[in-house]
Amino acid sequence: MTSFIRRLRHGGALSALALAFAAPLAHAAYPERPISLVVPFPAGSGTDAVGRIFAAELGNILGQQVVVENKPGANATIAASYVARAKPDGYTLFVTTNTSHSAAPFLMKNVPYDPVKDFTPIARGGNLPFVLVVNPKLPFKSVQELVAYAKKNPGKLTYGSGNSTGIVAGATLADRAGIDILHVPYKGTPQAVTDVIGGQVDLMFTDVASGSAFVNSGQLRALAVSTQARSKVVPDIPSMQEAGVTNFDINSWNGFFGPAGLPPEVVQKLNAAINKIVSDPVLKEKLAALGFDAFSGTPEDFAKFVSEQRTLWGELIKNAGIEPS
Repeated sequence: MTSFIRRLRHGGALSALALAFAAPLAHAAYPERPISLVVPFPAGSGTDAVGRIFAAELGNILGQQVVVENKPGANATIAASYVARAKPDGYTLFVTTNTSHSAAPFLMKNVPYDPVKDFTPIARGGNLPFVLVVNPKLPFKSVQELVAYAKKNPGKLTYGSGNSTGIVAGATLADRAGIDILHVPYKGTPQAVTDVIGGQVDLMFTDVASGSAFVNSGQLRALAVSTQARSKVVPDIPSMQEAGVTNFDINSWNGFFGPAGLPPEVVQKLNAAINKIVSDPVLKEKLAALGFDAFSGTPEDFAKFVSEQRTLWGELIKNAGIEPS
């Protein structure tokens, strides 16, 4: 009996030792199957276009297909909720913007997730500069002319939005310039851009990725970028400060998350891959052609940045006089 117990104990020790070695090997093998990259906006949006480039390159680096999955609507909260509930195994990732993590908690009364506790920050992707565009048939070619027209015609001009940056930037313009313009919300940026081109709405703040082709073709007129300084992605377009609207500095960020509890080994592997992508001069230029300023850092840097941005966007939304709905 004693010999049998010893064999059992010896076998148990070997099993425990095998499990101890198997755990890191399991993470080292990641990924072993295709990965889903969830995008909170529709196909054709700036985040979608940028996300597809990252997905293709991540697939090349990781050796597994990375499939983009669009889940638009409700200020990106549909997609965010989906990712927050996913298994934290590295096979459901989230490429998102300030909409889901900085703005939605202040734009909506009930957000079905905690933007801090329910996610694992992986890496920042960069910035998506926004530009104020108008239908070229309208009688103004500068922000000052737009403001003058709006003051003479209160409530006549409309602005569309397909995300939180568009919402907040439009409301901030109205507040800073002292004008009355009507907000028309859309489920996503592509439809809002289409309606500005068609004249159903007059103007909007859109990401450069979604609007640049239409500006270049003359279907839209660009008046200013939504930041205090010019963007190096579109250096020929004046800043809001230059255009005569002071204290206006709104920038849209982009980054990658997983569900809460993502294994550290998986986070580090994904972070290294994303940093490799944004450091590649060819890919960086390819992303810049979409109007995306690509750069990254550590997961810790990104977590700190997200926390700071939540405070900033709360102040922006409060100062613009936007009430949560």
